[in-house]
Amino acid sequence: MDLKAEYQDLRPQMLEAMDQALSSMQLFLGPNVQALEQEFAQFCEVQHAIGCGSGTDACQLALEAAGVGPGDEVITVGWTFIATIAAIVHLGAQPVLVDIEPTHFNMDPALVEPAITSKTRAIMPVHIYGYPADMGALQKIADKHGLLVIEDACQAHGATLEGKRVGGLGAAAAFSFYLSKALGCYGEGGMITTNDAGLAERVRLLRNHGYTGKYDHGTIGYNSRLDEVQAAVLRVKLARIEDSLARRRHQAELYRERLNGTPLFVPPEEPGYRHCFYMFHVRAPQRDELVTYLQERGISTAQHYVHPVHQQPAVARYGLAECHLPVTEHASQEILILPCHPYLSDEQILYVAEQVREFYGV
Repeated sequence: MDLKAEYQDLRPQMLEAMDQALSSMQLFLGPNVQALEQEFAQFCEVQHAIGCGSGTDACQLALEAAGVGPGDEVITVGWTFIATIAAIVHLGAQPVLVDIEPTHFNMDPALVEPAITSKTRAIMPVHIYGYPADMGALQKIADKHGLLVIEDACQAHGATLEGKRVGGLGAAAAFSFYLSKALGCYGEGGMITTNDAGLAERVRLLRNHGYTGKYDHGTIGYNSRLDEVQAAVLRVKLARIEDSLARRRHQAELYRERLNGTPLFVPPEEPGYRHCFYMFHVRAPQRDELVTYLQERGISTAQHYVHPVHQQPAVARYGLAECHLPVTEHASQEILILPCHPYLSDEQILYVAEQVREFYGV
């Protein structure tokens, strides 16, 4: 994401919004946070949206409000940022990792039911890169076993499945507003969405030290309040998000057209699924050589999860190194992220595609 270009584009609205927030000096959980929560709930087509300090916090708060605690197990994936795992272990629960399917790199529903034990409390799919997981299949499994599905939607603002926005497809969902996201602030922020009024109220308590009124605290919670300045920034961006998502989609279509006939595997968009294209990812043979080739021609790319989370030293004590995740490990050797954000021109996208074609000699 070109944050400088975005800021110059939105500078008048941003300055006005931030000035109003700062002039009030009601800097936490004030009118901008309340308005953003209402607007984001409408965007996600849910009843409740609760702002918090980060996407990591959003994952943890959603799980805790759903009843996950010490000794419980949460089924998730190893093809994700470590925050997904951290949210689980911070609650004293055990992450149970299943592999991803090889087409879209989301949780493979066929592997979930065999991973369920008497300790399983929730399933936490990750809508990776902005492409929805197979929520229909996962919800059927959850319903059969009396489990909750908590969406890690930190990368999926605006994605839809069968016409419904992510964020309202499970018991609750966690979003990140990290600056690189399709909807990002200029600091840190997160949001939990749900249609469950009781769960929403528990999140509101947890995000603010269990505060129930002047001098009173009903539970032990956290300092995870979304601040007014970030909420003001997000409101400016949320008002334009449909245009931003349309621009990302247009760029993805250009890539699909121009990369056709190359050895790259471009994941298809299946019927009923709508990608938000937080990132445009491909499976690339000779990935490392391609990265160097593109870099020499002024093109920045990213290699995601080169060391998947189950291989990270930080999680060794949780037994995750023993997980058998062959699709995840293979993806770590081939996945490549190509430039895709609203402030790239068509010419820049076509230039990237042409350089890829030249590398492969097609």
